[in-house]
Amino acid sequence: MSAGKVIGYLAYISKAELICEGNSCIIAGSRNKMKSYIKQRNPELSGKVTISKARFGDIKRGLEYGAAYSFDEDAYGRLYPLAVKAGIDVGPEDFAGETPTGLHFVRVAKVRLSRN
Repeated sequence: MSAGKVIGYLAYISKAELICEGNSCIIAGSRNKMKSYIKQRNPELSGKVTISKARFGDIKRGLEYGAAYSFDEDAYGRLYPLAVKAGIDVGPEDFAGETPTGLHFVRVAKVRLSRN
């Protein structure tokens, strides 16, 4: 079943304090990549966070509740086929470009349309 498939890893200080990029929770492709992201972006948090597996079912449920996630290339590669199969509106992404920080994330969130 795809709900239990590990997409990547998230980090948190407490249940209410996740490691985010802007307003979206970072999902890294590996524990080591998450440690590297934290060390680069928030070195003061190194060693103070808990890193745990982010499973597809939990991510899907979070999206349904309005959460946003930022995936690195490895994590997005695992998410994409499952998301498409589940009817989540995502597209293929190109991670080839350079960014000022050297980090490249794709943000995924549920789009809410207003009714007029």
